[in-house]
Amino acid sequence: MAVDRQVVQAFEERFGVAPAYVVRAPGRVNLIGEHTDYNDGFVLPLAIDRAAWIALRPAAGRAVTVHSLDFGEVDTFDLDHVAPQPGSWANYVRGVAWALQQRGYALAGWEGVLAGDVPVGAGLSSSAALEMAVARAFAAVGSWPWDPPAMALSGQMAENKWVGVNTGIMDQMISAAGVAGHALLIDCRSLETTPIPLPAGYAVVVLDTATRRGLVGSAYNERRDQCEAAARHFGAKALRDVSVSQLEAAQSDLDPLIYRRARHVVTENQRVLDTRDALCASEAAGAAVAVDAAAAVGRLLDASHASLRDDFQVSSPELDTFVAIAAAHRACAGARMTGAGFGGCAVALVGDEGSAAFARSVAAEYMARTGLSPRVYVCRATNGAELVT
Repeated sequence: MAVDRQVVQAFEERFGVAPAYVVRAPGRVNLIGEHTDYNDGFVLPLAIDRAAWIALRPAAGRAVTVHSLDFGEVDTFDLDHVAPQPGSWANYVRGVAWALQQRGYALAGWEGVLAGDVPVGAGLSSSAALEMAVARAFAAVGSWPWDPPAMALSGQMAENKWVGVNTGIMDQMISAAGVAGHALLIDCRSLETTPIPLPAGYAVVVLDTATRRGLVGSAYNERRDQCEAAARHFGAKALRDVSVSQLEAAQSDLDPLIYRRARHVVTENQRVLDTRDALCASEAAGAAVAVDAAAAVGRLLDASHASLRDDFQVSSPELDTFVAIAAAHRACAGARMTGAGFGGCAVALVGDEGSAAFARSVAAEYMARTGLSPRVYVCRATNGAELVT
């Protein structure tokens, strides 16, 4: 049964009536632009057709009660006394409530049923999907207009200050503001967004390595500190403000490790803009140049992976293996790891006609090489968080 029907059916069984609202917020895959978001840079993600769903109704008083079908648990808390639940899915729900109130929103109580089909820990932003679904639920019962940047900043605040992961704004922003059929160029400083068409005749395919990582316990925060150290060397607010030529001129003055971290970010920002240009040129010229545009984007994806593997050092043997297998397939224009790294998923740009055969072939070869059972998702770009009913 589809997840949207699951939450509605479970709500009706628990409460004896239909939900007043159903909301959804998608996970995401980042086509290109990794570890650039918290450096005030550019990213190019798309919202995918896997999401967190909540069926809900307003509740009297100030209590929020959420039934998680995925965890078989119920969490209830008072909006006037929100306390952390470390290590629990409920901590994200509570964190969003806390952040929204910190940012001046007047919240009302509700009760609902939650479920999702974004794989947890795979680098597809299951946490951001949950955060934006919760924000969308509060907006529904509070009758606010949906403001994607404000809601994304609230979700980021919950992640940074409540959960304790120093993520950038990308995950929450694409979940809040995605556009069906498009990737979304996000300027992570201004939060300006521009829908960018995906190349005609090509699919975005997610390759789940069946390995998982936890950002709080990983080197994510360490990488962020290293980027901030590099920016300080240049007297810059963020690495977004440092050019490739500036960085190269200062190489001898920087710690070699800090230089490599910065080189990834600075060159990755340029790769995002080059990808945007290739995709927009393809749309302007029509389908005749889609193959050339996809090939250009594919080369940028390949370069991104090499940079993440060698300079930023956030790949893994499994990610490297899956990317190599994908890139060698004749239907694939290019591939790279996606997400924070240390496990999780890769992304590939694949010709539509060959995507099913590609999925079968690369999954079988990956399993033969690693002994792991991967999942491969041919993704459709969807809208961001929305009120469904």
